Amino acid sequence: MPNSNAKLNCNRRGGQEAGRRELVSRSLQSAQHCLEDQDFGTAYAHYLLVLNLAPELKTAVKETFQFTLFKWAEELDSLARIQDLFNCYEQALELYPNDEVICNSMGEHLFRMGFRDEAAGYFHKAVKLNPDFADAKENFYRVANWLVERWHFIMLNDAKRNLTYLKAIENAVRSGCKSVLDIGTGTGILSMFAKKAGASFVYACELSKTMYELARDVVAANNMEREIKLLHLKSLDIEIPKHIPER
Repeated sequence: MPNSNAKLNCNRRGGQEAGRRELVSRSLQSAQHCLEDQDFGTAYAHYLLVLNLAPELKTAVKETFQFTLFKWAEELDSLARIQDLFNCYEQALELYPNDEVICNSMGEHLFRMGFRDEAAGYFHKAVKLNPDFADAKENFYRVANWLVERWHFIMLNDAKRNLTYLKAIENAVRSGCKSVLDIGTGTGILSMFAKKAGASFVYACELSKTMYELARDVVAANNMEREIKLLHLKSLDIEIPKHIPER
């Protein structure tokens, strides 16, 4: 009797696998026909089904899936179906979370809609995933120019100002201020001054997603990512001891 049950279960699994392969094959054929008819919405739905049923095909259908996604997103954008557009990109990023091309395309839609800070986040992720991705780098610098105020550059290049801040921070740390919170850190330069001055704990908060990402890059480039705790938060939302355990 046990052998009969095992055989029955084996046959059932074999039948389910055959059914899955048949459904995947038919969906791929249907998706191709829909692309030929420029029915991108239906083609996209078929590819979602295929990729959920057969994740092993992700690499094989990746380029065609991207093409379908972008064409369908253009249609949704033209129809002002913004929520549907974002839903499609969220679905695509669940399937391909580390795809720089999809991240960059999502950023472009966000930028055109005026969500520049959010767009910068996707462009930055695309560059992180592929530092040689020229389009993503150009997009990131373009949106950064919108978001980073010109006075940031003036301050960063003001050697006299920076030296004055450095000396003041050094004096404060030497007088006993060993825990530092840098509110609105920007590029993180003052936090790095505090750490170099000998502060035991340095926290830096920044509300702007773009500036937060830039600060992370600057701090990492100076090999201080483990020395400075960056918080993507509004200063009034910081909780103690949740975000800052040291008193």
